[in-house]
Amino acid sequence: MTSGYKIVWTDFALGELDDTIEYLRQNWTERELRKLATEIEKTLNLISHNPNLFPKSEIKKHIHRVVVAKNNTLYYRIMDDAVQIISFFSNRQSPNKLKV
Repeated sequence: MTSGYKIVWTDFALGELDDTIEYLRQNWTERELRKLATEIEKTLNLISHNPNLFPKSEIKKHIHRVVVAKNNTLYYRIMDDAVQIISFFSNRQSPNKLKV
């Protein structure tokens, strides 16, 4: 990504991303995995250049949310010169498992 806000992933969000990828490797094709990776990259690029583009979460007003490829939702917060990714939530889970 060029210019814009720096994207910083929390350890928790990276763990969720790893869990999602592991699940998808077992249940999706390689082509679908590449498509998800492309969607994540596009979304992060949009956030980096305009972090207020996506709506704020109903859960916490300082947290933004964006649906990535219908099965996953990315939650993030805007910091001084960075955007912190705080959750990469799989929408197949119970909403009660969401921790933001």
